[in-house]
Amino acid sequence: MAKIKQISSREILNAKGEPTIETTVVLTDGAVGTSSVPSGTSVGKYEALELKDNDPKRYNGKGVLNAISNIEKIITPLLVGVEANNQQEIDKKLIEIDGSKTKSKLGANAILSVSMSAAKAAAKSLSLPLFLYLREYIKSAGSQFKIPTPLFNILNGGKHGEGNLDFQEFLVIPATSKKYSESLELGTNVYLVLKKLLQTNNMSPLLGLEGGFAPKLSTNLDALLLIKQSIEQSNLRVGFDMFIGLDSASDNFFDEGNYRLKDRSTVFSSQELIVFYTNLNNDYHLLYLEDGLSQDDWEGWQNLSKAMSAQTIIVGDDLIATNPFRLQEAIAKRAITGVVIKPNQIGTVMEALAVSEMARQAGLKIIVSHRSGETNDDFIADFAVAVSSDYVKFGAPARGERVAKYNRLLEIENQIKSP
Repeated sequence: MAKIKQISSREILNAKGEPTIETTVVLTDGAVGTSSVPSGTSVGKYEALELKDNDPKRYNGKGVLNAISNIEKIITPLLVGVEANNQQEIDKKLIEIDGSKTKSKLGANAILSVSMSAAKAAAKSLSLPLFLYLREYIKSAGSQFKIPTPLFNILNGGKHGEGNLDFQEFLVIPATSKKYSESLELGTNVYLVLKKLLQTNNMSPLLGLEGGFAPKLSTNLDALLLIKQSIEQSNLRVGFDMFIGLDSASDNFFDEGNYRLKDRSTVFSSQELIVFYTNLNNDYHLLYLEDGLSQDDWEGWQNLSKAMSAQTIIVGDDLIATNPFRLQEAIAKRAITGVVIKPNQIGTVMEALAVSEMARQAGLKIIVSHRSGETNDDFIADFAVAVSSDYVKFGAPARGERVAKYNRLLEIENQIKSP
């Protein structure tokens, strides 16, 4: 098997105009793998840490030259000569040489860029699609592949929409019975209908960080009403053909034990917010609710799951941060029925695969997700298929860094469909 011959990295820009790392791994047989890592905006406190330069003279302190130096001076000498198809050994070495729980020594951005690039190079060396190569590392994997159902973030709020709304993502979700290419068409149609609806009502159709529209609205309920109208004007039935979901990212409006929303003048307690969500579900058929409560409000999460999980997927993102210890606690407390998987929250491909498998064994829905500061890398599309993810979150069906992933899933769908 080919071995790692060379590793090189450079600083590129992500979708937010901020620096990130692109790494290329070259093997002894000439196979090449190149990957770039995304960066989050709404970042949970339990995530692995990106290493930034903090030099105010370059990119407002957000440069990544130190992380690149770690790849060149520390990681490369360690991995040159290692067999490329041994992802376990590669990632184990990366974890061990960093030595910290949060990947803070070398930087999760440095580590993940190498981990992903090595996987891509190995897949090319073996003449395998990346999703098929990654699938080989999943013990319980069968021979059947499926394309996950997309969660389209068509209206951006919170930190993704410059604070115009409290909730961060307003999602439309095609019925899981539909094949992926049809789901993509339906989601795109609703997105374009929403644009026309905003223009008709003299609202701004300008985009947020993830390609969804970011109009200035008075309340979160106003946004949900727009989403519902967009579905209905697309000749689709809410709760049958197309569902509605929310990523509340509630830590952004959590303050000293209470939650502050534009929808009323007084604060919400944890239990009052659960009642608020329950009422939203009655009106809008919420299929999906992500980070509905603060990442440390465990009692609230348990109550939320009891109240709504029969009808709504209760999903942890910041709560879990793709961390196996956080996931185990959530499983033990029955706090969630779904989990978001983001490789850059944990820092290596193998760890992200392991957390996905842990969630699968626990019977949770798996949602593989991008970040707001994405690149054109489509690695996570293959990753999502490899782990048999139930859903994917790639943002709106717009902007190149989002569309690259949707288009990659179209390509995979064509590869795996029956003759």
